[in-house]
Amino acid sequence: MLHVTSAERVLTDAATDLPGADAPLLLDDGLPSTTSLDASGCVVTPGLVNAHHHLLQSAFRTLPGTRGVPMARWLPTMAAAYDGAGHDPDLYRAAAAVGAAESLLCGVTTVADHHLNWPHDVDAERTVELAAATTGAVRDVGARLVLVRGSAREDAARAARSADAIVRALLPGGGPGNGVTDDGMLQLAVGPAGVHSDDEATFRALGEVAREHGLRRRTQANEQVDTAIALERYGRRPLDLLEAWGWLAPDVTVAHLCDVTDDEIARLAAAGVTATHAPGCDVPMGWGVAPVARMLDAGITVGLGTSGGGSNDAGHLLADARLALQVSALVGPQLPARTVLGLATAGSAAGLGRPGLGTLGPGTAGDLCVWDVSGVADAGVADPVAGLLWAAPGRRPRHVVVGGRVVVRDYALVEVDEREVVAALRERLARTPAAAA
Repeated sequence: MLHVTSAERVLTDAATDLPGADAPLLLDDGLPSTTSLDASGCVVTPGLVNAHHHLLQSAFRTLPGTRGVPMARWLPTMAAAYDGAGHDPDLYRAAAAVGAAESLLCGVTTVADHHLNWPHDVDAERTVELAAATTGAVRDVGARLVLVRGSAREDAARAARSADAIVRALLPGGGPGNGVTDDGMLQLAVGPAGVHSDDEATFRALGEVAREHGLRRRTQANEQVDTAIALERYGRRPLDLLEAWGWLAPDVTVAHLCDVTDDEIARLAAAGVTATHAPGCDVPMGWGVAPVARMLDAGITVGLGTSGGGSNDAGHLLADARLALQVSALVGPQLPARTVLGLATAGSAAGLGRPGLGTLGPGTAGDLCVWDVSGVADAGVADPVAGLLWAAPGRRPRHVVVGGRVVVRDYALVEVDEREVVAALRERLARTPAAAA
């Protein structure tokens, strides 16, 4: 049993407080002994859920030629970096471990990894090895993973064969549903990068894999570049294409959505599509700001994601929640802090079909973060919950719990050595073909 004591405040869904600010929180971690965490002077929230990441990009941050450039230049620069490093299990394992470790140290207990860049010259079994390296690394660190078998300019049949093989290998018993393993630590999904890179055949092929295995679907749409390419190539806007291709449905989550009309928002809401806001990517890439308030008012469930290191360079979801708070006034009313914290917890979890995540209380997954609000950065803060976002942009949690098990204690990883995780990635990048040349 995990016993969290002396919390100044405990949030159940980032919107309302549990009665009894100082009441202890008890979580079943499956252990016969009782583990205690001192949360005096702290705020306890559900574990954050990063609904949109690209973990492989954790190995390729701030690359020359990736800042302040059009996406038409950004994409091939990133692709060249992946190809230069070489797609192998060691790289995938090291990058995923870094991304997952960074996530936990920033309070993110669940990461949705939209993995788009697979080698096109290998068979399906080789992609299973790569997927297993990613999932194994995240599990070893102690985080939950949603592995989205994505695609980008890939042959439709090849992508579908790979996705099917990955599901059969990593989810052999079928799990309890939604592509989730029995222990809840891994979830599988599918998702083309978007209509700017994938055609109807790919969307339909991966959609068929999702139907066969009961997986959720995810994609990206309506960044400005996505809209421009769709109009040029098809004479239609991205959401028109997604609707025609069977990808506007309740099991679909769409990331970005910076360039959407009121009519499109209404269509998304009517279709039951969930959305993911990613301001830490959209703003520096020049794509704009998604109109989150309008989407919420229309009844769309919205989550929050960081996107990857190629565009954001950090997996700090709370920092991106702060950014979402700040830029929301550029496209509508200022979003309240509790609303944005709700995007990063329950909103993201809903898009994964995982109501047990992103909330606290009986019957939930037992993921939580303990945030110390007793220091100078929070001095004078009237509302410590709002202060989580407004104050201390580099804030990290004191403790993090996943499934009732402590994975970060006193700001340090419990399951792995942070220095070893960093060293493994550095060593792997140092022996890439490009580095050797």
